[in-house]
Amino acid sequence: MKNLILITAATLLTGCAAAPDWLSPSRAPQPEATPAAQPAPTTAPKVPPNARTVEQFDTTSAEDKAKAAQPTAGGTALGTTIASLGAPGEPGFWIKTPLVTKPGPGRVVYPANGKSVKVDLIPLGGDVGAGSRMSLAALRVIDAPLTGLPEVQVFSLK
Repeated sequence: MKNLILITAATLLTGCAAAPDWLSPSRAPQPEATPAAQPAPTTAPKVPPNARTVEQFDTTSAEDKAKAAQPTAGGTALGTTIASLGAPGEPGFWIKTPLVTKPGPGRVVYPANGKSVKVDLIPLGGDVGAGSRMSLAALRVIDAPLTGLPEVQVFSLK
């Protein structure tokens, strides 16, 4: 008898997926997801699949870092944000932030030491105060803590 109940319950549950729409409870329509903006192409090679250390994840060259550190002033101030480490497998210099609505060139300053890095600004959904995600390479150029939540200033270079 116990097995019959289990078999009946399993059959009913699997049949729910094939039920006609008029038997299913109505669901509120879900908004379509907007595709995430992708960072601009970078000259940095892809991260190797067996990467384990910061140096292995940061594939940008010393020359790339020197170029990215060049803009020390200029641009339109967009605001201040708390930056966390973004996906370490995404190479290049970028910040995903709700401070922008469309991709473009930008600059980030770490006020704690005054260092600056040129980045790709990538829109990130959420409230302006929700925080941002920054690339490993960009955080290293400005000497911000990788495991902390540094406050940075964001500028548009358009």
